[in-house]
Amino acid sequence: MSRGLDHIVHAVHDLEAVAAFYARAGFTVGARNQHPWGTHNRIVQLPGFFIELLTLAEPDKIVAHGARGFSFGAFQRDYLSGGQGLSMLLLQSTDAAADAAAFAAAGIGDFDTFGFAREGQGPDGNPVQLGFSLAFAADPDSPRAGFGCCRHHHPEQFWNPARQQHANGVAELQAVLLIADNPTDHHIFLSALTGQRDLHSNSVGVSAATPNGVIEILEPISLRDQLGVTLEAEGAGMTFAGLRFGVDDIEACAALLEAAAVPYTKHRGWLVVAPEQAFGATLVFAPRRQP
Repeated sequence: MSRGLDHIVHAVHDLEAVAAFYARAGFTVGARNQHPWGTHNRIVQLPGFFIELLTLAEPDKIVAHGARGFSFGAFQRDYLSGGQGLSMLLLQSTDAAADAAAFAAAGIGDFDTFGFAREGQGPDGNPVQLGFSLAFAADPDSPRAGFGCCRHHHPEQFWNPARQQHANGVAELQAVLLIADNPTDHHIFLSALTGQRDLHSNSVGVSAATPNGVIEILEPISLRDQLGVTLEAEGAGMTFAGLRFGVDDIEACAALLEAAAVPYTKHRGWLVVAPEQAFGATLVFAPRRQP
């Protein structure tokens, strides 16, 4: 079964600063939430996908990794020690225990599932209880790229169409972008992670089409050619490079970015906000796909 995209973590040192940046760029940003293990977040929702803006707020609460226990907080702490950016991609799950077993069988993770609950804000603005179960996967060659699956136990309390309306016209996530010197080396991992057997490979990289967006692993030179952004791969592994969004009106989006003094470049008809501006992530705005 192919797993769709659920959310990505954008880890930063200053949560309020990155939230203000996303708001200036035309996104609707949710309220601040707290995790019991010391990280705080704010959410940017799209239909069926969200960006988790996250910071390490209470480092004394971080729990260390265990023999089979993957510590989400420790991973984010270690990631931030090397810089800000996109740190972890979580796919959709309907059964976290089954996903954890599948990852173990495929040799991409042998971790216990991780469940937690927190208070959130419901569609009507009142407090609600949210619950999640996570199954983690890992590529030893990619220490700065975390992966896993996330099951929502109360999805009706979490997803809110009103929070998925953005002034910049973003209506969909088109792709999660990673870089690696040899993308095809990660073909087996990507297939096991997504549950997608038939991946697309060509001269620029490898990609997996999920039910609600594509995961693309590109060579750094291909990222530069596509977006005009120069990044270097780290070792033999993968690192996250950026996100590509679909917008209803690309010119209106450009006007909003200009009015908000958000620097961008135009590349092949897309608007590209470089990682130097977007807290370590490349944000790409492209015309929305036609039905």
